[in-house]
Amino acid sequence: MDVKDFYYDLPQELIAQDPLEDRASSRLLVLDKKTGEMEHRSFRDILTYLKSGDCLVINDTKVIPARLIGSREETGAKIEVLLLKRREKDVWETLVKPGKKARVGTVIHFGDGLLTGTVTDVVEEGNRLIRFSYEGIFEEVLDRLGQMPLPPYITHQLKDKNRYQTVYAKHEGSAAAPTAGLHFTQELLREIEEKGVRIARITLHVGLGTFRPVKVENVQDHHMHSEYYEISPEAAEIINQTKKNGGRIICVGTTSCRTIESAADENGVLNPGNGWTDIFIYPGYRFKILDCLITNFHLPESTLVMLVSALAGREHILNAYEEAIRQRYRFFSFGDAMFIK
Repeated sequence: MDVKDFYYDLPQELIAQDPLEDRASSRLLVLDKKTGEMEHRSFRDILTYLKSGDCLVINDTKVIPARLIGSREETGAKIEVLLLKRREKDVWETLVKPGKKARVGTVIHFGDGLLTGTVTDVVEEGNRLIRFSYEGIFEEVLDRLGQMPLPPYITHQLKDKNRYQTVYAKHEGSAAAPTAGLHFTQELLREIEEKGVRIARITLHVGLGTFRPVKVENVQDHHMHSEYYEISPEAAEIINQTKKNGGRIICVGTTSCRTIESAADENGVLNPGNGWTDIFIYPGYRFKILDCLITNFHLPESTLVMLVSALAGREHILNAYEEAIRQRYRFFSFGDAMFIK
């Protein structure tokens, strides 16, 4: 399976640069995964497609302001650090730009010395381990100094940090938002529950591995980075009970999908617990739990396009993307949504 099979041509002006003022007013392309038929709706109309007895699975991870701008102690040169994952209490795996200026032993100061980092090791992909020192509580220092780690294709400044968080974000730890969830408001979630749809909250801390370009020609040769997840006994019970009663499991976002598919056994039973997953879902994969998916439009040749192609078929997905381009949908993190039913 060639990575080029998942390419499509996207006009630059369709990449959404800013979130809509009203989260739920984005457009919704509804795709029937069996027939390939499409409908054009507003995201609020998702209510029409959810039935009593279904289960909506949401990822309640919270994005941390993981982008830090500092200066090297030796030269004062500007250096950018992106926190990827916590290895120990004050040791983080990071992405540093420019990397060649961050050799082991390099000391970096942030915010006039409020935070200091020392590079202790170089690990896979050239990522750096940095040990931080500071006064007080790390999260409070980070909240003061850090910026939201927006994807590189978003060039506008984000006026309100909360617009890169879902309204149900709770557990801090992500380097990127589970963006399919950005369309929901508290009011819409209430209406969904009032309709008899149960909501299961799981956590997967999104790393940048999900968004890394596939650099190999053969899809099967690509290796995903691992991400930490937690599934409570309560969430597992809701999902398993829904399946048992014949309801549908509808995941909000590829992160929710990857979490439950990672923790499911061969009989489609979800196990509670926590751990790390590097699951890579591409065409040929047989879904164990998921029935439907609410998702955004993803980058060409990305692992996320491969995941949705595994669910709905590559031709159906590429046809839907072509239609979305014709209809001038907004793409990527702050863009419009798709419901694969």
